[in-house]
Amino acid sequence: MTPTDLHAFLRSRRSVRRFEPDLVPAPVIERMLETAACAPSAHNLQPWRFCVVTTSVVRTRLAEALTGKMRADMTAEGAPEAEIEGRVARSIRRIEEAPVLIVLCRDILAIRKDEPEEVTMAVQSVALAGLQLLLAAHAEGLGGNWICWPLYAQEETRKALELPENWEAQAMIFLGGIEEEPGGKVLKPLSEIVRFM
Repeated sequence: MTPTDLHAFLRSRRSVRRFEPDLVPAPVIERMLETAACAPSAHNLQPWRFCVVTTSVVRTRLAEALTGKMRADMTAEGAPEAEIEGRVARSIRRIEEAPVLIVLCRDILAIRKDEPEEVTMAVQSVALAGLQLLLAAHAEGLGGNWICWPLYAQEETRKALELPENWEAQAMIFLGGIEEEPGGKVLKPLSEIVRFM
């Protein structure tokens, strides 16, 4: 693969929101996780932890926990009932349709010092592993989508998945075969986002 080929591959990754119902074989999931674990991390502490959800009973428990918190938050904000129910229904459908859910967590014990900068570096490291996972899925011909719902419902996520106390939920990635190709992506020009010195 030439550098041009590799750049074209990296630029072709898109967020996928509709998945085929086929299961993703366990060896493929393991291969993607091994690639994700090769991401860079601050101080090489590798603070990422992955909770892989493929069973319907756990998926339902997670969906109920996340949408329960979503419903409570939206109610407290005064959102109309129809809007709340619509969003809850869409969220449950998305959780049920994705063959694989991987909850990205930060191990709160994987830190050198209890300082805000060290916490931020650990969060950044987990995010890098998330990108690496999405690219690994792309390499397997699978689609993926990064979702931040667990960040708003960390305790609910922990209880639903029976995570260790030191696993702090950061995000969730939906993975599976691509049912519909995502549309094009409009990118800001480099002149708006880069400053050369």
